[in-house]
Amino acid sequence: MYDLPARLRLHPAQAITLRASVNIQADVFESYVGGLYLEQDLPGVQPWLKALFTPYTIEAYKRVREQHRLPPLPTTSALVALDSVLSSPPPSPPHPRPGATPTTIGHLALFNQQLQKANRIVEWIYADGTGEGTKTTPIWIVRCEVDGEVYGRGQGGTKKAARNEAAKEGLKKMGIEV
Repeated sequence: MYDLPARLRLHPAQAITLRASVNIQADVFESYVGGLYLEQDLPGVQPWLKALFTPYTIEAYKRVREQHRLPPLPTTSALVALDSVLSSPPPSPPHPRPGATPTTIGHLALFNQQLQKANRIVEWIYADGTGEGTKTTPIWIVRCEVDGEVYGRGQGGTKKAARNEAAKEGLKKMGIEV
């Protein structure tokens, strides 16, 4: 609809997977909306989402009414006006605010790349997260040491997310602002 996959920067293999999987497309869209929400809050995203999903909501409501053998919705001026709005394409998604700092991911890759260039050794030490999270959603806690010196600490729902947070701190310690 918005040609979102064409606007993403990704590896060609990931592009193939994205085109082939509706579930991954849904995940990417969900992440995009989540990022906009974090950046612009609900008032910034709600009008766009409302315009985008209203046609589907009305169609679903009509089908459910038909399936349950309920009378069709009355044709009122409000519904006619709504149909005219729905016949036009939804507005473009909101754009990030100029000057806003986007949430950056991939600190871990950059951190590892910088350390490899400098021929330095990194060690990831996981702490016991007992009491943190639940059995199904644990919280991983990690400390990042470079040549024996603590460069960062992180926590997250996955080991990779925790390492990414620690790497972000490590990059700051190395003087690399991301």
